[in-house]
Amino acid sequence: MSARESILARVRAALADVPAQETPQAVAVSRDYRRRSDLTPQQVVDLFAETVADYGATVHRVRSADLTATLAGICHQHRLRTLVAPAGFPEQVVTGAGVVLMRDGPPMSATSLDRADGVITTAALGVAETGTIALVTGPGMGRRALSLVPDVHVCVVRDDQVVATVPEAIDALSGSATEPITLVSGGSATSDIELVRVEGVHGPRVLHVILVQADPDG
Repeated sequence: MSARESILARVRAALADVPAQETPQAVAVSRDYRRRSDLTPQQVVDLFAETVADYGATVHRVRSADLTATLAGICHQHRLRTLVAPAGFPEQVVTGAGVVLMRDGPPMSATSLDRADGVITTAALGVAETGTIALVTGPGMGRRALSLVPDVHVCVVRDDQVVATVPEAIDALSGSATEPITLVSGGSATSDIELVRVEGVHGPRVLHVILVQADPDG
């Protein structure tokens, strides 16, 4: 018996007592996954900053008033002269940082995106335990290619967008199920060839996360 036949035989045996008329939708699946109720909101944000940094990304914790100045510092560090920003991202934040704003509308070609020095987006949410950022196609985040082609990705995440666990993130994203979702955990890297780490193979080499804290007045 081949491996394929063995696997299929086990599947058939497992399904032997299932009524022929039963459909997958007729069976409820438990979704009571573990949550992190032991963490305060501030601890969740702190954990997110820590895990994102563990991936080699740079985390900037700032007030909203300091967003433009922080972006200007990032652009100076990497000598960025142009930034692609999707529709819905505030123009003044980019132009105020002293770089040329490139809008992805109509959609830029892959060649044009590759010529851009970097891209800046917002995020749908962040996951503290895994250091993951979720991007949902739409205003502020654009389309998937924007976060994959340019060499530098700057992502703006508000601290009230950070959840503790992946199940919480899935719950929060359930209303976006019809739109493509990109999950980002650090800059792009692979060690597939001779266990040598190579960055920027299938995404940006550099990821900066600007974590915007709540203003004192709320």
